[in-house]
Amino acid sequence: MIMTDSIARINEAVGYIKGVVPQARPLVGIILGSGLGRLGDKITEQTVIPYGDIPGFPVSTVLGHKGVFIFGKLGGKPVVAMQGRFHFYEGYSMDLVTLPVRVMALLGVKYLFVSNAAGGINREFEIGDLMVLKDHINLMPNPLIGPNMDQFGTRFPDMTCPYDREFTQRAFQIAEEEGVRLRKGVYLATSGPSYETPSEIRFFSKVGADAVGMSTVPEVIVARHCSLRVFGMSVITNKANMDNDCAVLNDGADVVQKADASAKLMTMIFEKLIESIDNEQN
Repeated sequence: MIMTDSIARINEAVGYIKGVVPQARPLVGIILGSGLGRLGDKITEQTVIPYGDIPGFPVSTVLGHKGVFIFGKLGGKPVVAMQGRFHFYEGYSMDLVTLPVRVMALLGVKYLFVSNAAGGINREFEIGDLMVLKDHINLMPNPLIGPNMDQFGTRFPDMTCPYDREFTQRAFQIAEEEGVRLRKGVYLATSGPSYETPSEIRFFSKVGADAVGMSTVPEVIVARHCSLRVFGMSVITNKANMDNDCAVLNDGADVVQKADASAKLMTMIFEKLIESIDNEQN
């Protein structure tokens, strides 16, 4: 019954969107995290759909998340961008957190670009750095728990390479050409909404995490279940506090501000990557 309800919700959302933008055939889906909505301004030929207008869709409640789908073109390719995502810590089920990914897959999306604001764990990282995701560690419930949706993918999807290596290589080539420094690392996802304790950060560091956040991984797991090729990038918005220094505290508004400052560079890389997709391979 739960799976039937989920499938009905997905199909109803897809039907509504096709009614609003019947000509839309998005090739690339983009999920924009905290403070990173600026990329949406680069999309041309826009049609904007608020989440609140879509049947069965939740509404983002987080600072820095506008809560709209933007259909249009970026880098010469048809795209759909989410300005704002849904989070497990908002009280939404994993079905709802990942609902937009399955909707995008049914709309024809083949590639998913995800972004987020993250706390730096790697001590070499600086505030404002861009980190390309090479892997992740999931400390949230897996969104595929429950009956498998066979029409999207297999019961046990492989996660050996969740982030597309070809896109990663291209991103570093673009960065070198543009004189931009990129980092590469492992993103660790927690449920939030409280920020991590210094002891947790020290633990995350020891198990191989370079950055930590409260999103992205559920969407990536579902995207891979749908056989979408994924590229991920984090903006490092604060340095991890491993030393119980109470003079160094985390602030949500500051995270959004720091992410916004790096959004221009991230937008440039996303746009050039999307432009490089070969139409003949789609």
